[in-house]
Amino acid sequence: MSYIIKISSVINKNKLLFFFIFCTSMVYGQNHNLTQFPKGSTPEEIGNRLVNKYLNQSFHIGSKHNYVYYPEVCTWLGSLWFADAIGNKELYNRLADRFDPLFDEKKDLRPIPNHVDRTVFGSIPLEIYQKRKDPRYLDLGLEYAEAQWKLPKDATEKQKSWVDKGYSWQTRLWIDDMFMITAVQAQAYLASGNLKYIDRAAAEMAMYLKELQRPNGLFYHTPSVPFYWGRGDGWMAVGMAEVLRMLPDHNSDKKRIMESYKKMMATLLLYQAEDGMWRQLIDDPKSWKESSCTAMFLYAMITGVKNGWLDEEIYGTAARKAWLTLVTEYINEKDEVIEVCQGTGAKNDYQYYIDRKRIAGNLHGQAPVIWCAYALTRKSENLWPSATVIQQKANGFKGIWYMNQRSN
Repeated sequence: MSYIIKISSVINKNKLLFFFIFCTSMVYGQNHNLTQFPKGSTPEEIGNRLVNKYLNQSFHIGSKHNYVYYPEVCTWLGSLWFADAIGNKELYNRLADRFDPLFDEKKDLRPIPNHVDRTVFGSIPLEIYQKRKDPRYLDLGLEYAEAQWKLPKDATEKQKSWVDKGYSWQTRLWIDDMFMITAVQAQAYLASGNLKYIDRAAAEMAMYLKELQRPNGLFYHTPSVPFYWGRGDGWMAVGMAEVLRMLPDHNSDKKRIMESYKKMMATLLLYQAEDGMWRQLIDDPKSWKESSCTAMFLYAMITGVKNGWLDEEIYGTAARKAWLTLVTEYINEKDEVIEVCQGTGAKNDYQYYIDRKRIAGNLHGQAPVIWCAYALTRKSENLWPSATVIQQKANGFKGIWYMNQRSN
């Protein structure tokens, strides 16, 4: 009886969803252990395989993008997180050293921060700064974080209107944005301790949720494209989980974000395949099982379970099943994640999403699997800056300023 009550509370008394979760949880066999996995499937093993594959490659510069593009940023950032989580300083330093040429001889590979997909690059130097304390990393990273809110001279009227409302001029109301914008602002908060950055991320997230979240908790690719594209929703899931991990309790947007996050997680349980995967179009059982969105939803669920936001038995079971299928069936002998949807713009055409290429080794897939390895291995969920707290009232800022003192 207590188990049924626990499930009912998670899904807010939605009888259909309750019945589904209850039945599938019986099928799953209640194995919700997220700390012990079979040999060959442990997060340490998988993370090391994928991170070392990334390190053995040069920068992914192509004809379309002659700079470090966001899939590489996401892979690089996750790799740094993973190396730190397992305490491998040698691996972390190899990843951090990769950045050094971007200060000098390869600085042309740094993207111009004029779009969400480019500005997220700033999260890398901000992460490295937290370990190395070299002010070059902090200064460069904060330039990118500030660029998301600093209106350019050639801004459109629409971009000006976003800034007038307190939001980023790079706002597009595309669901992908909710990792691209929030990631660099969150890293700026962790690196500097200045609450304005995490407050920006939370406010932007709350606005996107108000504008884009559907009654079922999922998200259309864009407001005019009514398809629940897997990886698009994955960016929202990860973005919410990351913001919630570090958002102070007193933040006025936290409650709204938490409610939206839990609503999305409950609905995702409805559409998880029997083997633990999710699909290219989340609600379409005819569409193919896609690895990048599965990893993103998995990351959000692992984070929820480890923070106590989600029921451990229900969501831990779903997460374990997804992880084991993902790492045993969707990573090939070359350490490439397979069945990764190619980069996908929005289009109001069902067949367009179904016919997208399925790629092996694409960083859109490598990155979120590394994130999952990080989530399963990290020892602490506390992402508040480890710092001395002082009051900072200059320039009208009345919040709390944290002087970050995290050591190696």
